[in-house]
Amino acid sequence: MRTLGQAGINATRIVLDPGIGFGKTLEHNLELIAGLSRLAEETRPQLIGVSRKSFIAAALHQHLDPQERLEGTAAAVAISVWNGAVCVRVHDVKQMRRVADMAWR
Repeated sequence: MRTLGQAGINATRIVLDPGIGFGKTLEHNLELIAGLSRLAEETRPQLIGVSRKSFIAAALHQHLDPQERLEGTAAAVAISVWNGAVCVRVHDVKQMRRVADMAWR
């Protein structure tokens, strides 16, 4: 953060992504989603990218192709928003916008 500030980037423009996936175990990913509220309180707003990720299939103990992970993505988006995510990166924008709107309300 200090380096970004020194580069002239205002801290209010910074959103952090804890990096769902990227070499993490299923348990690591679930812990990150569950702990978003703590991260948001301590650092910057959180962006979460859970759309169609393999951890969804692993959590459901099923082999699911990425396009078959819509319901799992919806659950992960809802829980992430509930836990403080202010941005979500998704493939199914229209559907996940409704999910996020419902979770925010």
